[in-house]
Amino acid sequence: MINKIQRQLFQSAKVKEMIAADQAGLILEIGKLCAQSLSGGGKIMLCGNGGSAADSQHLATELVVRLSSKRERRALAATALTTDTSILTACSNDYGFDHIFSRQVEALGKPGDILIAISTSGNSSNVIKAVEKAKELDINTIGFTGGDGGKLVELADKCLVIPTEVVQYIQESHIAVGHILIDIIETELFGE
Repeated sequence: MINKIQRQLFQSAKVKEMIAADQAGLILEIGKLCAQSLSGGGKIMLCGNGGSAADSQHLATELVVRLSSKRERRALAATALTTDTSILTACSNDYGFDHIFSRQVEALGKPGDILIAISTSGNSSNVIKAVEKAKELDINTIGFTGGDGGKLVELADKCLVIPTEVVQYIQESHIAVGHILIDIIETELFGE
């Protein structure tokens, strides 16, 4: 069992090493794009299903509250589209589950905002529809996905594709990159 634990940790670390080698520039671009949106009065909306819903909530919380107690700063405008059960259930009932995020993007989004769409496969229908609606409304779209990127890689304005098919490593990498993005945003807006 110890060997299995070590193997999983080493494999997860290897995925992050590949991201560091190949996508650090993209991560910086995304972070600066988010900071630019926020400094111009925009907001960041996040969506995803299951673990990706939890990641959406986690990252939205750290934008609104803060990443670390070492940096005191004002709250940043961010919301997870995964949290309002009344909206989620009413929309699912009236329009279907595929529209739970796109309806909220339509209601809350405006040009200059950013939608971070998280889907480990890149093919979650409700996430894809949210990106499509965001593009209609001139909202910048950022995809977080894995494997071959799925449909999301072609739809999103910028797309971080985690280079593995293993869902747990994709999710671990999404949250690690999310923390880095928030650090970039905070540094861009508030300094070191």
